[in-house]
Amino acid sequence: MSALAKDLLSPEQLALVRKRSDLRGAWLVLHAWGVIFGAMAVFVAFPNPLTYVLAVMVIGARQLGLAILMHDGAHGILTQNQKLNMFLNQWLCAYPMMAETGAYRRYHLKHHANTQQLEDPDLILSAPFPITRKSFRRKMVRDITGQTGYQQRKAQILNALGKADWTLEQRLKNYRDKLGRATLAQLAVFGVLAASGHWYLYFALWLVPFLTWHQAITRIRNIAEHAMVPDNNDPFGNARTTKANLLERALVAPYWVNYHVEHHLLMWVPCYNLPRTRAFLIANGYGERIETKSGYKEVIRMATSRPDTDDRPGSVIHNARRRRVSGVMSEGFEENQDAA
Repeated sequence: MSALAKDLLSPEQLALVRKRSDLRGAWLVLHAWGVIFGAMAVFVAFPNPLTYVLAVMVIGARQLGLAILMHDGAHGILTQNQKLNMFLNQWLCAYPMMAETGAYRRYHLKHHANTQQLEDPDLILSAPFPITRKSFRRKMVRDITGQTGYQQRKAQILNALGKADWTLEQRLKNYRDKLGRATLAQLAVFGVLAASGHWYLYFALWLVPFLTWHQAITRIRNIAEHAMVPDNNDPFGNARTTKANLLERALVAPYWVNYHVEHHLLMWVPCYNLPRTRAFLIANGYGERIETKSGYKEVIRMATSRPDTDDRPGSVIHNARRRRVSGVMSEGFEENQDAA
């Protein structure tokens, strides 16, 4: 336990917030999948454009939820039992999201160790801000129409297939090592839906949300967490907590992902204990220091405060667009040197 943690919370408070629960961790994973399949069932029962769009948004948000729960699993804090923690976050969270916990952990811990510093592998996601409203609209259009998701998955698959001059055996082995289990997870989702008699839902209400709404809210989440924070060298100010109402929690910020300062201060606290952590920090007099915004609209307004007269469509600031598109959640957003 770090000296900073001891300074922030009392021993009794620390004991409460660091407590992990096998039951609650497993319930959250079950909840995410239950909402996903439940949204699909609602569309099947009432097929119309409105229920389809709502299902895409709800499912895309729970897909982000699976990524958030994978994140907790990568920290080893989703459940108390570590075997259960690894099983849940690998097979029910990471692999279905085309990620891998070990690779994500190695990348993500670098972010924690170097938050908002030059060595931070996530700096690419926050450095270009503020941007213009026109630029933000273009980014959201690319996300909502699936362009960003397609390019990221394309880069990921090409990387897994290895170099063009490799033998077929080498390329298949590399693919199996990198994406074999993730591919099995995709086949499992397809198999479950096919067994229910609705195989088409894999494409219409698994892949479509994954490539569209999930991408858009992941971008919004990234902006909210670190873009334009007040002090890159202050642990209370190099990340941001964004207050979320019920609708935002359902469609943009599931499973307490919005409590980001609290997570950076005490990264071994499970997501389900972050609200209590914030309450303790405020009670202990740290409330004014925690960088906090009232909602995601406020964050987006701030992040798009650059005048439209400065807009330069097609220009790549900090090489950010190219590197972000070629990056994946499990391995970071650096330019992929292994892609064919």
